[in-house]
Amino acid sequence: MHALDAIFKPRSIAVIGATTRRGSIGREILHNLFTFEFNGKIFPVNPRHEYIHSVKAYPTVLSIPDEVDLAVIVVPRDHVLQAVEDCGRKGVRGLVVISAGFRETGEEGARLEERILETVRRYGMRMIGPNCMGVIAATPDVRMNATFAPGEPPSGGLAFMTQSGALGVAILIAAQKLGLGLSYFASVGNKADVGADDLLEYWEDDPHTRVIGLYLESFGDPRRFTTLSRRISRRRPIVAVKSGKTAAGARAASSHTGSLAGLEAAADALLHQCGVIRVSTIEEMIDVVAGFTRAPVPRGNRIGIVTNAGGPAIMAADTVEAHGLVMADLAESTRATLASFLPPEASVRNPVDMIAGAGPDDYERALDAVLDDDGVDMAIAIFVPPLMVEPMDVMERITRAGRRHDKAVFSVLMAEDRHYELIPRRIEDAVPFYKFPESAVKVAGEMYRYRRWRDRPEGTVARFDVDDDAGRAVVRAQVERGGGYLSPADTWRLLEAWGFPVCAQRVVAPDGDLAAAAREVGWPVVLKVVGEDIVHKSDVGGVVVGLADEAALAEARRRMDARLAASGLADRVTGYVVQEMAGGGREVILGMARDRTFGPLLMFGLGGRYVEILRDVAFRVLPVTDVDAHEMVRSIRSFPLLEGVRGDERVDIEFVETTIQRLASLVDAVSEIVELDMNPVVVTPERDRCRVVDARIRVAAPGDDGAAG
Repeated sequence: MHALDAIFKPRSIAVIGATTRRGSIGREILHNLFTFEFNGKIFPVNPRHEYIHSVKAYPTVLSIPDEVDLAVIVVPRDHVLQAVEDCGRKGVRGLVVISAGFRETGEEGARLEERILETVRRYGMRMIGPNCMGVIAATPDVRMNATFAPGEPPSGGLAFMTQSGALGVAILIAAQKLGLGLSYFASVGNKADVGADDLLEYWEDDPHTRVIGLYLESFGDPRRFTTLSRRISRRRPIVAVKSGKTAAGARAASSHTGSLAGLEAAADALLHQCGVIRVSTIEEMIDVVAGFTRAPVPRGNRIGIVTNAGGPAIMAADTVEAHGLVMADLAESTRATLASFLPPEASVRNPVDMIAGAGPDDYERALDAVLDDDGVDMAIAIFVPPLMVEPMDVMERITRAGRRHDKAVFSVLMAEDRHYELIPRRIEDAVPFYKFPESAVKVAGEMYRYRRWRDRPEGTVARFDVDDDAGRAVVRAQVERGGGYLSPADTWRLLEAWGFPVCAQRVVAPDGDLAAAAREVGWPVVLKVVGEDIVHKSDVGGVVVGLADEAALAEARRRMDARLAASGLADRVTGYVVQEMAGGGREVILGMARDRTFGPLLMFGLGGRYVEILRDVAFRVLPVTDVDAHEMVRSIRSFPLLEGVRGDERVDIEFVETTIQRLASLVDAVSEIVELDMNPVVVTPERDRCRVVDARIRVAAPGDDGAAG
């Protein structure tokens, strides 16, 4: 048996804190257990009552003569620890602690929560909560509603976890109204013990669960979440609302990557890499879950639209491309079939406009024809009810046609609100239905994107032949000096040790011979100022390119020194870099910022001076596979520039993908690196001319991971 079976498949439940007082949580939970017809034993526990709900009550859980699998604890905060101790002594294996007043209230509550968790672990129990609203198992073999939420949730294929009790109530109410059936529901509250990772693992092989929904405020262990959700998403979709959209870290980041990265970017990257479908609102989650529970996953992105009103169909068609879909080109035979029964004024091209007089029979026949077309992967049926047609009759025919085909069908009913609650009661297997065309198209797009993610190769994590000892020696020496940014020379040593192609350069002291360095590198050259406090050199005139001879080099230094003096930075200059010119190609940026929650957060995008203005970047968290790197490069808006436009040659995109994986390998192996920018990296059509032109690497001080967040 799984450890969580005691919580979701108990044979007996004790409600510690059950009461007869109307409106109390203890009474409502007991009431819901009886109303939902729990098929096991129920033991109310309250020392002040002999009977509750006509059922014998017990003064403590220890006085119950039978075995108890699950205890639902609804007592004042200061009594919870004793109740948990009693449960441990009794041999209870599962706990749901509804009571609040713990970590969410401050240090004292956090200390008490920690003592409760220690007791739970000492006795080998598992615990949901504290500060939660309970759990539901709506599977045919259990039927348990151990929450204080109103109503009776229908049984179905959705397993849902929430960190917010209030939003959990909203989800349950919405599910009841729309007839979305649950397999399981868990409000985890403070998730002191059981969290999202545990529930994902538990629901992975559950035969009753078709789709998993999550409301997340924080991640527990991102690495474990990544491993689990990547695996589970290939078997069933995971839909998540992730709240807490804030920037990472209170300090100002000094790198481009650090300033662009944040919790939001990290969460987006993690969820995308895991195949988790992220939505912004609970309403969107309900829409998407309805699609996955009531329709098959589309095989392709070609969509057909059937309607009785032109305006809504145009609205739907206008949003198709934005969601990665295309309007299907109906075959001549399909159009002929439609023309054989529709009036002459109807349009038999996609979208198929049957005009306002279309009735139930027209919808069924038209959908059959469109879905029979091999060039159609899914369909949307839009119905705006005229006075002479009953909406439920049309919805029944749409569902009947949809069930005859192994293709996704989405319906749009632009009618009075009462119809939306009526549909699941009248049509038990109704296709997913929505109020507006845009909602249906968005869900179709999300389902198609999930299909693409699920069917893509899993990818592999590359291994590189590197000089690990030399690279680590550079970093260790900087840590011993107190951390901070590596010098230009050490930066180049580390990158070369890890196999990055870098421009030839020489570091020159303030009184050194720039011309001699230029002759070693080879004309033309670039002159750069060096100074740890001079972060973005181009902003203060600290970079001059295209210097072809000694005279140009001397004049460039003179002007650079004057600009630095005018900016008050002259005394911060520690030297100069003379570097070979990297010719042609495109400038991209690769970087990393280390987040305390997510670890290394990799960034790729269009590089150069304006990276923080254009913000055309993509993020990924570790591990980064070859498939992740491939997608990462193609996800930026300016990717066509790398492919070549208006006669330009295609640059070596495969070099970029390999360099992203090489960077992932470096920051995974050398944990002392907390910020890194390679900007620009010049990428040309010829791999042997691709170069890292500039880079900055910050190393943590001893005892400080330096991470954001």
